[in-house]
Amino acid sequence: MSNYGHIKEEFRDQMQLGNEGRINSLYESIWINYPKTKEIIQLLTSLMSRPKKPRMQNILIIGESNIGKTSIISQFAKANPDVVIDDEDESKPIKSVVVVQFPASADERGLYISILEQFWAPLKVTDSVAKLHHQAVCLLRVCSVKILILDEIHNLLAGTAAKQRTVMNVLKSLGNDLQISLVGVGTSDAALILQSDPQHMSRYDIVKLPKWEMDKSFRSLLKAFEERLPLKEPSSLTSKEKASLLFTYSKGNLGDLHRLLIDCAKQAIETGEEKVMIETIKRHGKALQESRVRMR
Repeated sequence: MSNYGHIKEEFRDQMQLGNEGRINSLYESIWINYPKTKEIIQLLTSLMSRPKKPRMQNILIIGESNIGKTSIISQFAKANPDVVIDDEDESKPIKSVVVVQFPASADERGLYISILEQFWAPLKVTDSVAKLHHQAVCLLRVCSVKILILDEIHNLLAGTAAKQRTVMNVLKSLGNDLQISLVGVGTSDAALILQSDPQHMSRYDIVKLPKWEMDKSFRSLLKAFEERLPLKEPSSLTSKEKASLLFTYSKGNLGDLHRLLIDCAKQAIETGEEKVMIETIKRHGKALQESRVRMR
């Protein structure tokens, strides 16, 4: 029986699963560390150890959709889990990192509700904004939050100019009052939010998550993916022709590349080919292109 040397050791157990189990494993979340993710996570980690002051450093992470922004902040949050500290009198919950989905409503009320939901706090959506604000601030302070991450912050652009100013001022107040760092995460359009006020622009450092280039780093990424695919045979994804095709169809977008490889690996298991073939990449790559056109 093969020892599946082309698969990273920690993923070889998947080969003991049946075809259905191997296919299901393709859809599990995976994390691949590469230079840009390391840079961003190191930056976020450094914010955790900064001494508190009224004006903490804030970050805006931007990049096109499906390029891995949410995966980065999820990995960072996973590395900084909630803990409970026991002392003689009571137990104190510590929630260093809070990740909230920026509300589609793009307003102050929705922001507070999104924060409170991360604490599993009882709330009434009909409560006054002042009450929701008080409740959110109390929990952020009591749980010693250090970083508040606002995913999909570009949703704020759906609001009126007045709403945008109100919410950005609320965020500024939260950062100043609690002395915490704010991290916005969104599409490239999110940078427009900061342009409305020089004060906001000066408070945020913009970090861009670019698309991949067809270079050595991209081939290293393909190798990392191949080491996780539960296929019986090596696919040689880093070969010149396969790497070129995968780059062309994914357009350097990490999420699209992952989707394409899932579709190719699924076919390889279902057909018994047990490796990603060139024709398979072309077939599913064209389907990916067509789906992009439909979404426009």
